[in-house]
Amino acid sequence: MEQFPSFNELIEKSIIDHWDLDALTDYKGKTLQYHDVARKIEKLHIMFEASGVQRGDKIALCGRNSAAWAAAFLAVLTYGAIAVPILHEFTPEQIHNIVNHSDAKLLFAGDVVATQIDATKMPGLEGIIYIPDYSLVLSRKEQLTYAREHLNEMYGKKFPKYFRQEHVHYYREQSGDELALINYTSGTTGRSKGVMIPYRAMWSNADFAEHVLGDKLKAGDNVISILPMAHMYGMAFEFIFEFIKGVHIYYLTRVPSPVIIAQALADVKPVIMIAVPLVIEKIIRKKVFPKIQNNRMRLLLNMPVISKKVRERIKEEVYQAFGGNLYEIIIGGAALNGEIESFLRRIEFPYTVGYGATECAPIICYRDWQTFVQGSCGQAAFHQEVRIDSEDPENVPGEILTKGPNVLLGYYKNEEATAETIDPDKWFHTGDLGTMDADGNVFIKGRSKNMLLGSNGQNIYPEEIEDKLNSLPLVSESLVIQQGEKLVGLVHPDYDEAKNLNLNAEEIAAIMEQNRTELNNIIPAYCKVSEIRVLEEEFEKTPKKSIKRYLYS
Repeated sequence: MEQFPSFNELIEKSIIDHWDLDALTDYKGKTLQYHDVARKIEKLHIMFEASGVQRGDKIALCGRNSAAWAAAFLAVLTYGAIAVPILHEFTPEQIHNIVNHSDAKLLFAGDVVATQIDATKMPGLEGIIYIPDYSLVLSRKEQLTYAREHLNEMYGKKFPKYFRQEHVHYYREQSGDELALINYTSGTTGRSKGVMIPYRAMWSNADFAEHVLGDKLKAGDNVISILPMAHMYGMAFEFIFEFIKGVHIYYLTRVPSPVIIAQALADVKPVIMIAVPLVIEKIIRKKVFPKIQNNRMRLLLNMPVISKKVRERIKEEVYQAFGGNLYEIIIGGAALNGEIESFLRRIEFPYTVGYGATECAPIICYRDWQTFVQGSCGQAAFHQEVRIDSEDPENVPGEILTKGPNVLLGYYKNEEATAETIDPDKWFHTGDLGTMDADGNVFIKGRSKNMLLGSNGQNIYPEEIEDKLNSLPLVSESLVIQQGEKLVGLVHPDYDEAKNLNLNAEEIAAIMEQNRTELNNIIPAYCKVSEIRVLEEEFEKTPKKSIKRYLYS
């Protein structure tokens, strides 16, 4: 079995090497230096040990991005426990399901989440810890209560004089295949898929980032964390890699609206930016296009003699909109809008589009902006192999397969899904379709999985929404599609029932609007349906009676 360096050792080394540097800042709030993070980790380790937490126990975390969330996450891994990060936008029912399914012993809950969850629905939990100050929301164990109440006293006994670099010693994973965390792609019981991420995948993603960006990002540089840290993309490339490098990470700690992001970019001036397409598209459409889409500017851009100077000026305008200090923007999670990509390419802006999956923690393909091919998602990432399951990969799309240390161990308590996804030769089947040119650049042609991407990078599974919609009054069958930023529900009503009730078209429409309101009350905010459209004809179906989705998207 291949040997991999220790991931936790990278965390330990960074804390020691960057002791007095700024580490984590809640934007417009408090800053923790690396030694402050080390102290928080140490106190949590003392609390874990005193309350009987064993190596390999599961500890869940659910809350908005914050310095306290980040420190708690690092404490879990460096203790040797298994982290279960949960998207804070999941509904309480989904959070309960994941906590229960993962066998979590403890739950770190954010300020909003703590008020929404119901501890009685999570009987296996020994305690709930409040993320902002690590106080106890719930304790079902005397040892835990005692540990928290006497924490400062125990810390003082352990370090009577001071706590310094030489006291930082973390758990070293025993092998690359040891389980580091379980990341859930979905929250409902029927579709819970806990992706088991091993330490080798955590190390490999960090080493990939060092390989491609290590000389671009240095200790003391600034970055902004916009994507949820409970999502592998945000965790790996807006948090872990930067923390290992001694970088200063700013957390927005609130809903990342375009206005807040624009202000934070101006204040923080990040060296790299990790984003989903929608964030980039919004900033360019709102801050850049209005200035350049007038007749005079169009005329100047079409005059060869001066168009180069105009393009340079526009590029500077866009560059300043992103803080004016960027090496590159890395876009992932979905396809970039063609118009925006062509615009960025024309002004020679430093952007690149990568490709990944939760199951690869997350990177599969990447290319630096200077060699990136427009319309692609890069080439096989450092450490990974990628191939297209097609007889003619350049011209005929096939499933994208990948192999390497980034690949998951399997799905927690789901051997069937594991067997369907990882073949006997260790290739991970992504479920996405693509082609590959002669140079190895991958072009995604469509999602054979039906996943949609929310505005802030959340994975949206339309089948889950449809499942709930189909159980509402007068709905015979439904399909959820994405149009721009909005989710639209297409519904074929139960016309037999409508006839029995003597309902006309207007009354059916009113019932559907009522259904929409009810549906939106029981699903996460990022899954909300903006409109329900009534289809008079039944959906077209395959011989297996599945709806032919591609005809409606």
